[in-house]
Amino acid sequence: MSLLSEKVIPGNHGKVFETNAKEDHELAKIQKAILQVRGVKDFVINEQKFPRSFTIHTHALVEIKDIEDAVQSTGFHAIPRHLFTL
Repeated sequence: MSLLSEKVIPGNHGKVFETNAKEDHELAKIQKAILQVRGVKDFVINEQKFPRSFTIHTHALVEIKDIEDAVQSTGFHAIPRHLFTL
């Protein structure tokens, strides 16, 4: 494991997560939970992608596990995508 695979690094690129949530109200529930995580600055839903995904931007190092746990508390899952888009 490395810093890049275990944490969301502050900056403009953020970290993309896929989720099993499908409806807008489900994604709003996830957004509310994630914005409660210390260090999270922004939550952007990627509406043109399937499966549904979202991007997290931070202003501090944030553990990916913390984001996964926040999403799991809503009854859904979040799976981080690869480190950088190819």
